[in-house]
Amino acid sequence: MKITIARRQLRLVAATVAALALGLTGAASSPAAASDTISAAASAVADCPTAELFATNNTAVITDPADPGLRTHLTRFDHEVRGIIRAHGSTPVASKLLQGVFWSGDLWQATYERSREFDINRVSRDGLNHMVGVIAKTYHQESVLTFRCLPRTSPETDALEIEAPGVSASRLHDELVADPVARDKLGGGSVTVDGRLILIAPLADLPLAREFAAKLGVDWDTAQVRYGDREFVS
Repeated sequence: MKITIARRQLRLVAATVAALALGLTGAASSPAAASDTISAAASAVADCPTAELFATNNTAVITDPADPGLRTHLTRFDHEVRGIIRAHGSTPVASKLLQGVFWSGDLWQATYERSREFDINRVSRDGLNHMVGVIAKTYHQESVLTFRCLPRTSPETDALEIEAPGVSASRLHDELVADPVARDKLGGGSVTVDGRLILIAPLADLPLAREFAAKLGVDWDTAQVRYGDREFVS
């Protein structure tokens, strides 16, 4: 993903979104109601690793979907980041190649990013932050997105991760460009090479995230929803 641009957009997300009623039929408009809405989706907490990090070695702003940089598999980067994870006493589990699509308020257009999501076990919050700080500095990233899987009721839980099949990067791009609220509030998302959407959003933005997922053709009843703590580490 274009980590640098995504960070700028997602930092603008307010802690509460009372204005996000948006006329969404049957959608929750308060944190308590949002919890009830989430419970209708298939929860994947049991399959969630201790933490996830989303990272790239790219430092360029990519606006052309045909850019050759979007065809790389980031194989060497994958091996290097796994080595950093092991060197910090944690266990790398899986790594997914992603195509990110993010909205740039500065450029007033969508941008693209080739990145990887790394699943990690045996890591504490402090350990994760230190490790990711090293990755950010090594690859000249302003910051790196992390997501720690937590119970829904944890006081640290402030975000959710939605994963669902059947979404292409081009569909994500088109819907993001067409939805000014989603692009400003959510910033964007990523798609795996086999067409699975990965969207991380503030818990308070659940109604908007659900509405946007529906526009992408996601069947909410089959989506995997995970709870946790989202953080940008520099």
